[in-house]
Amino acid sequence: AVQLALAAALFAPTDDGAARPTRDVTFVFYDHEEVDAAKSGLGRLARTSPELLAGDFAILLEPTHGTVEGGCNGTLRVEATTVGEAAHSARAWMGRNAIHAAAPILARLATYEPATVEVDGLAYRESLNAVKIQGGTAGNVIPDRCTVEINYRFAPDKTLDEAEAHVRGLLRGFDVVRTDGAAGARPGLNHPAAAAFVAVVGQEPKPKYGWTDVARFSALGVPAVNFGPGDPLLAHKDDERVAAEDVRACFRALQAWLTA
Repeated sequence: AVQLALAAALFAPTDDGAARPTRDVTFVFYDHEEVDAAKSGLGRLARTSPELLAGDFAILLEPTHGTVEGGCNGTLRVEATTVGEAAHSARAWMGRNAIHAAAPILARLATYEPATVEVDGLAYRESLNAVKIQGGTAGNVIPDRCTVEINYRFAPDKTLDEAEAHVRGLLRGFDVVRTDGAAGARPGLNHPAAAAFVAVVGQEPKPKYGWTDVARFSALGVPAVNFGPGDPLLAHKDDERVAAEDVRACFRALQAWLTA
């Protein structure tokens, strides 16, 4: 909504002398933003038409509660699997319960203390959690297989391989397979364009705890920040929402910067 409103305000024909942008602006709209990395529309653009994404600076309209959030954490998903032996649940001693065997995995995750890592002046809080568990075939069968899906959000001081090694070390003794992952991005707030934008917003920058597509632009050599309406602390909660005034405030800040 903010991008469409900006495009209309900055480029639509007008007779009222409305301010025009002082920068060469590219608007990018794409699909599949919050799914497996292989499906990302922005990733597809980066692979097939990288010239469309060329620029000196990028702004991702991620929810940031109206302040600039620099960089982003990386994300890694793995599956840890335990294998047992199927049997009738009335004769459980004839099998080995794979779900019970997964208890140590959950115990290690429950007692894990995530780190907070400072990167270029911003403190990135990490997290490591079980996000899904699958096992069992029927109510009268001892399960012979159980898989725990685990998500690690890691600070941008680590590579994806380093993050995977960290998780494998924690889960040593279990079969662990990486299913998805993407490296994070350092803040990059010392770039002149980023610093100028931070000055216009006028608030203290914060770290982005989630993974966002700033990492894709960073990989392309384009400095990028997150800035948009909506409180990121409400993401995926039952009361997630965006106030209309927050949308308007984001629009005003971007319009002021683009026409300054």
